[in-house]
Amino acid sequence: MEDNDATSAKSKVKPAAVLMIQGTASDVGKSLVTAALGRIMTQDGYLASPFKSQNMALNSYVTVDGKEIGRAQGMQAEAFGITATTDMNPILLKPSGEMTAQIVVHGVPHAALSAREYREEFLPEAKSTVMDALDRLRETYEVVLMEGAGSPAEINLKSRDIVNMNLAGWADAPVLLVADIDRGGVFAFLVGTLELLEPHERARVKGFIINKFRGDLSLLQPGLDWLEQRTGIPVLGVLPFLPQLRIEAEDSVVLEGTSGQHRADKDKELDIAVIRYPRISNFTDFDPLVDEPDTSVRYVTRAEELGMPDVIILPGTKNTAADLAYLREQGFPAAITLALKDGAHQLVGICGGYQMLGVKLLDPDAVESSEPKETAGLGYLPLSTVFLPEKTTVRVNGGLAMDHPLQLHGNFLEMASDLPVAGYEIHMGTTTNHGEASVRSLFNLTEPEGAIQSEGWGTLDGKIWGTYLHGLFHNDVLRRAWLDGLRVAKGLEPLELTFSAADLREQEFDRLAAAARESLNMSAIYEIMGLSKESS
Repeated sequence: MEDNDATSAKSKVKPAAVLMIQGTASDVGKSLVTAALGRIMTQDGYLASPFKSQNMALNSYVTVDGKEIGRAQGMQAEAFGITATTDMNPILLKPSGEMTAQIVVHGVPHAALSAREYREEFLPEAKSTVMDALDRLRETYEVVLMEGAGSPAEINLKSRDIVNMNLAGWADAPVLLVADIDRGGVFAFLVGTLELLEPHERARVKGFIINKFRGDLSLLQPGLDWLEQRTGIPVLGVLPFLPQLRIEAEDSVVLEGTSGQHRADKDKELDIAVIRYPRISNFTDFDPLVDEPDTSVRYVTRAEELGMPDVIILPGTKNTAADLAYLREQGFPAAITLALKDGAHQLVGICGGYQMLGVKLLDPDAVESSEPKETAGLGYLPLSTVFLPEKTTVRVNGGLAMDHPLQLHGNFLEMASDLPVAGYEIHMGTTTNHGEASVRSLFNLTEPEGAIQSEGWGTLDGKIWGTYLHGLFHNDVLRRAWLDGLRVAKGLEPLELTFSAADLREQEFDRLAAAARESLNMSAIYEIMGLSKESS
């Protein structure tokens, strides 16, 4: 879709209409329902924006101006055909330990706080940050779709809530309550949530949306009738379960149940194992690999699950040193070395995984730990990483270095400058090659100020390489050339280019919106918002 930001020049006599999408629990589909509604409203001619005041996620998104927000709001902005800004997610929490998180405010790290410190010291001052951002969106757009977090009925959190019913009250927003029928107990979730709300909060709930339904809707109808009679609130639609919906997820909870030794699809010729450590981040880097017709991607949590894949990937992490300790506790270093010796073709590190591949990790300012420390890396590449207080968040573009060691199918060494590479970086550290000739740089990237910077390192034989670039496999030609290089190494014929990741994402946005338009009472939703069906 084209970026609709330019159309915001319409004169507005009042702030944008608002609608809040809350859920009975985490992971019931609030983000996708918001994306679907915004896509529909955009198709209907409205200039719409997403908004989530406070988000907790390790899978983040870098805006055009190099700021960090939750990936769900970046995804939603793309679905709405607009450019994401930090106003769409002014507060982002990135867990770094069991009880601590990095607090990111308008895309910039603010502090590392415990759960208690965040609640007692930060939240009392957060309302102005949240409402200023929302007010700017309401001045710019015609519709703002506000997404809640978790459940609005968390009694212990409600007094300092800035993301659910308090926010709905501040914005005077009607609320739609989403529940996931696939997990069971949908009527108990909906009625129980209402029972735990205060009367003025309950009055804001204008409709229910039931998500992920499989089967004959007529069999559910008696329950829907009972729910409406019991609560006096209409069911605005039952969304179907959409298998293999290829839209980026934000929370690694979607990876639950994916770990295992055996490949998900044994008919696929290429086996890629991604090590899933506790603080894995930006796992959506690998979504395009999942979509390739010849590639099986599996997430492993224990060394005995690794087996003998074609490629082993160490993904990004919020805490490199802690997840490196996890690898050692689980026995992964020995399993990785054995796999490389016995037939695995490549070991790849992305961001934090790239840092782990080096010789040592230095933390002089205690960025990732409670005190300054030095940690030995896995030692596969002659690199060292120094963690720094300043976070790098930037979108980059460039191409392959002329002498890169990546094993690609095709004559790409000669055409490296014609093979574009784009991605983004999110990390708190710099990685340095100790001047050894045993590795070569992978990419030449253009920095925001225009300078050309080499990035990433790999062994001369291409078996081990690492990069800070997230989104690398979203580069269609590079992704397919790399996979075809693996195919050729296995004696298989190359497939050449198979699909466009960007086009596939647009198709899936439209698929989601079409299913929602067919299943939801959009006229009632527009009426709840005080809008007509068509944009004025």
